[in-house]
Amino acid sequence: MRVACCVKYFIKPPQLLDATRNTELKTQNSKPSSPHTWHCASDPPYCTDVIDTEQLLAEYLPVIRAAEWIAVDTEADSLHAYPEKVCLIQISTAQGDRLVDPLAGFSIDPLLDALNAHQLIMHGADYDLRLLRKHHEFVPGAIFDTMLAARLLGHRQFGLQSLVETLLSVKLDKGPQKADWARRPLTERMEVYARNDTHFLKPIADKLRAELQEKGRLAWQEESCARLIQDCTQGAPPDPDSLWRVKGSHALSRAAMAVLRELWLWREAEATHSNRPPFFILNHETMVGIADAAGARQPFDELIPKHLTPRRRQGLQTAVHDGLSIPVDQQPKHLKRLHHWPTEAEKRRFVELAKHRDAQAEKLGIDPTLIASRATLGELARDWDKHAAELMNWQRELMK
Repeated sequence: MRVACCVKYFIKPPQLLDATRNTELKTQNSKPSSPHTWHCASDPPYCTDVIDTEQLLAEYLPVIRAAEWIAVDTEADSLHAYPEKVCLIQISTAQGDRLVDPLAGFSIDPLLDALNAHQLIMHGADYDLRLLRKHHEFVPGAIFDTMLAARLLGHRQFGLQSLVETLLSVKLDKGPQKADWARRPLTERMEVYARNDTHFLKPIADKLRAELQEKGRLAWQEESCARLIQDCTQGAPPDPDSLWRVKGSHALSRAAMAVLRELWLWREAEATHSNRPPFFILNHETMVGIADAAGARQPFDELIPKHLTPRRRQGLQTAVHDGLSIPVDQQPKHLKRLHHWPTEAEKRRFVELAKHRDAQAEKLGIDPTLIASRATLGELARDWDKHAAELMNWQRELMK
């Protein structure tokens, strides 16, 4: 461990934070304390140090393997780079908080292997799961998602900041949420923000788990977390013929769709080459507008953004030309949308199911869509036997 970093990044573990708060409450005659803003703690010996070498990772792995609990989060650079990448992995254990730098040029596979032996405490894990699966082929065996738990308990404000303030009486700074997490070195403010994403997850999870157990909903949480892992890591690969069909493309002519497809391919290449998100190159609306005008053989120069360099302007015009040159029989076809018009019996069944779902949700104090979305209700009304099997066990029991 690099001692110089420890001088700067001391931080309390969750249990020490709880002990401090309990002392404060006692001195106030058990009156609830007002939320206080958490910036950066200063109590040794718990400190943060960025793990950015293979040796530092090797020294840290025994902590992971022996940990009784582990909280994990990630930071990516999707607002600043293309394609996005995992820029930081935050980890909290009873031994403190650590940051792992996956951009430092060493393999993090040993870390991921060690993490896979544990249930990971996460918050709003869907994006993290997709990111880790896509870039590192990592799929955790089990997670405890505090956002899911909060929703199953009826919390209407279930963001991390809200839960930390509600359950722990700590008010977090919003921090640099839109920062470029690929920048090095990280600023102190970025490090504090990153640590806070996992530092409070264990005490939050403990409180939520206890309440779930008390209300008989812990099995719901376990099943929901397992389904989340499945949905985020086992999806079918995207259809190449659908990727370029952005919002508004369905209203275009086939000739215009041919232009749009070429524009999309050009934009993808430009975004990858410049390592910038596609919307920085050309937004969807402008791309569709240019394709529409070009497909109708109308002038489109006025639609080309003025910020484009001469090289990019030329590339865009070439893409339009290539799209217009595609033979009619090779132009993209409109997708056939299979729409089911419900029968009167299905409409009545839908209303009955919605009333039943809403009554159950009101009794439980949770969002009705957690039990079944509107789309799911439509499927159940159409064919209960087929679609009820797609529900989680706890959802199916509530819908009976």
